[in-house]
Amino acid sequence: MRWYWIDRFEEFVSGTRAVSVKNVSLAEEHIHEYWPGFQVMPNSLIIEGMAQTGGLLVGEKNQFVESVVLAKVSKAIFHDVVVPGDSLRYTATVADIREDGGIILGEVNRNGRLIAEVNLVFACLRGELSKVEQFYPEEFIRMLRGLDMYSVGVTPDGEPMVPPQFMLDAEAAMDHTC
Repeated sequence: MRWYWIDRFEEFVSGTRAVSVKNVSLAEEHIHEYWPGFQVMPNSLIIEGMAQTGGLLVGEKNQFVESVVLAKVSKAIFHDVVVPGDSLRYTATVADIREDGGIILGEVNRNGRLIAEVNLVFACLRGELSKVEQFYPEEFIRMLRGLDMYSVGVTPDGEPMVPPQFMLDAEAAMDHTC
């Protein structure tokens, strides 16, 4: 089972910026277990939502040919708690993307109000670690589509983003076997 801490993308500009949304629900178990008697979303899961938003932004820049992992939380400042019924807006802006990783400057807002500032460093796995498959391409592309990444995503020139060919090929092969 995979855990998703974002519900959809509202904006995705390749190599530049991504905006995602997370709707917090009372039905989520962690809301009740984190701080008994006080339903709040754990700050660590807010960081994870930003990591998923920023990590996909960094990974997409190289067409997901390398596994991108969170290497460091360089800043995490929280200005308020998040409770069921809140809708979070994660904004990840690229400060730097290189061949070996990237730096994301992040803000989390609720109704236009700053809730958290989260800056993250990502690394691309190299050597033997790069051979460990993190996702199956045919499942990964479906997840990205489910998050509306290719519905709202554009290149820096404003052209619609297109999924990498290796993912399209894997998806087509899976469709023929089902």
